[in-house]
Amino acid sequence: MTEGESGVHPHVFKPRARLLLLLGDQLIRDPGIAVFELVKNGYDADASGVTVTLSRIDRADVAAISVTDDGSGMSLDTVVNVWLEPGTDYRGEQRSGKSPHTPRFHRLPLGEKGIGRFAAGKLGRRIEMVTRAAGEPEVVVRINWDDLGSERYLHDAPVDVSTREPEMFQGNRTGTTLMISSLRESWTRGMVRSLNRAITSICSPFDAPESFVATLVLEPDPGSWLAGLPTVQDILDQALFVATGVVRDGQIVYDYEFKPPPGLDRVEGRSAHVQVAVPPLPSGPESARDGTSLSDYRVGAVGFRLHAYDRDPQVLAFSSIERKSLREYLDSNGGIRVYRDGVRVFDYGEPGDDWLNLGGRRVNVPAQRLSNNLVIGAVSLDLASSQDLVEKTNREGFVENAAFRQFQHAVSAVVANVETERNLDKLRIRKAYAKGRAKEPVLDALDELRGHLTQRGLNGELSRLLDEIERQFRDTRDVLLTAAGAGLGLIVVIHEVERGVADLRRAIDRNVAPADLRTLAQHVAEVIEGLTFVTRRSGRSIESASALARQALFNTTFRLRAHGIQVVNGFDDGQDFKVRCSRRLVVATLMNLIDNAIYWLDVKAGDRKVIYIGPSRDLTGGPAIVVADSGPGFADPPELLVQAMVSRKPDGMGIGLHLADEVMRADGGRLEFPAPGEVSLPADVSGAVLALRFGGEES
Repeated sequence: MTEGESGVHPHVFKPRARLLLLLGDQLIRDPGIAVFELVKNGYDADASGVTVTLSRIDRADVAAISVTDDGSGMSLDTVVNVWLEPGTDYRGEQRSGKSPHTPRFHRLPLGEKGIGRFAAGKLGRRIEMVTRAAGEPEVVVRINWDDLGSERYLHDAPVDVSTREPEMFQGNRTGTTLMISSLRESWTRGMVRSLNRAITSICSPFDAPESFVATLVLEPDPGSWLAGLPTVQDILDQALFVATGVVRDGQIVYDYEFKPPPGLDRVEGRSAHVQVAVPPLPSGPESARDGTSLSDYRVGAVGFRLHAYDRDPQVLAFSSIERKSLREYLDSNGGIRVYRDGVRVFDYGEPGDDWLNLGGRRVNVPAQRLSNNLVIGAVSLDLASSQDLVEKTNREGFVENAAFRQFQHAVSAVVANVETERNLDKLRIRKAYAKGRAKEPVLDALDELRGHLTQRGLNGELSRLLDEIERQFRDTRDVLLTAAGAGLGLIVVIHEVERGVADLRRAIDRNVAPADLRTLAQHVAEVIEGLTFVTRRSGRSIESASALARQALFNTTFRLRAHGIQVVNGFDDGQDFKVRCSRRLVVATLMNLIDNAIYWLDVKAGDRKVIYIGPSRDLTGGPAIVVADSGPGFADPPELLVQAMVSRKPDGMGIGLHLADEVMRADGGRLEFPAPGEVSLPADVSGAVLALRFGGEES
């Protein structure tokens, strides 16, 4: 007590009756989520199914909604002391007890915060609930939300509770029915179809819990509101690309299948068994507090199944479903959903919810990436094992903690890998059904135009203008290619400067002698000077291959040391050759190959990390600089690796190897992918092998 206080007078909170109405309105966004919460109540009650019936739904004055399950029901004691007590720890105690699973289907309850009763209030003003537990009378609860809201305080709000001999659940039947009337809004055709999608997607189409089915009934159906909706299985059967697998112990393991439909007979089906490591999550501002992988959290195994599609009109022509219906279904229902114990976690996969940023990734690389309207997927979690994934109070997804970020990253890595498999088969389809050879943009069009001019006798001034257009296009293309190469090199520059500055800071913190600090600072300055190779303008000149390799290694010295990577320089044996090339572009290309190797060596953590760079004359066409590592190696064929925008990194742009090939082509060479034994390598370098093969050797 402070001076001037006359005494302590204890008081209590006095919640207003309208608080329940506010909670329902704020916690539950729309009628679809409200119905979903009521269906989940049936799941928690150990029901084999739930039926949602909409009666005269187009007229709010006479419309009604009923939700009926055949679960365990509630006794009078449970209704009074649990259902009518928002915030009770009943579910929490049930889940933490000795027998947390339900007796009939051995389920762990999904609900825990008592939101279902607010969901009913969100839908309508009047509620009648009839429920019966085994060996008990029926309990009838009637609530008029308008009367409840008119009272000043919650403890004064009237709720009618009575018991009776069983009328609805006779004999040995148990369960619960909620009847909601005086709806708060009239429902439209779009709302009903959306609700149907929500109801049918509550359970995973791939891994539904045993004996649980959610059904929507429309009585009557005004104007065939549900007509023409294809079933989930109809749509799944149209998927050309299917991947099924699991993320466990840092590994993605899955089976992939390409299933061309009847009529698409120029390409054969293909299957593959793939096992790759989940790449590390890129560091961020909270990384110091986070674990380094999904295995650091209680998330458990993450199962997945993805059905991916090709919406190209030429491919859709072979579909057994009318094209417009398929496209509309994918537009409305596509996405990757999350299920826990077989029951859906909203909002993941809903229209407008892009929790994996598929839309953003596809904007950058439209032809190669999956968007939500190109995939129907399910991610499966086990409730008992995924305790670190905590649902938000408003039931719209998980709390975005460190465990969720790792989970989200792992699923993104799954998508990136499946995209790569899909792109390989898309490339086969395009090649099989191409009407002619692949054209080189602009240049082939100019050649065709020259042919037309010749046929019409219009050469002369027009021909000279076309030559000027071609020259300008080639110059612009080369400038942009150079800029792209430098841009990729800039990523490495940033890495190196950050590492150098961090080394200096640590040396200062350790009270290193001033002379040693000056030496380290000089080394950082020299590295930065060397990094300017990727930004200076330079034409083609005769360069020593060993000097190019030495510069690239020097430019990446801090990262190599920070990641504990041993470098084997094959040029140390005295072998060397000279080539005419763009020094800047080749050094930037080598730096990017080294950067890729560092990334994948980190993925294969625990093994000895080695990068080899050295000369080779084993390839046909000219000498080469070989870059190899002891990482996991390539999972894709060379023709796909050099395609622009193809990457197995979750956030990769997929342009590095494509640009490397373009740089080498500009100098008359190629980016090669030597097979095992095709070039000489150290014994412990058995991962990815690349070669910058030049067009010829200078004396």
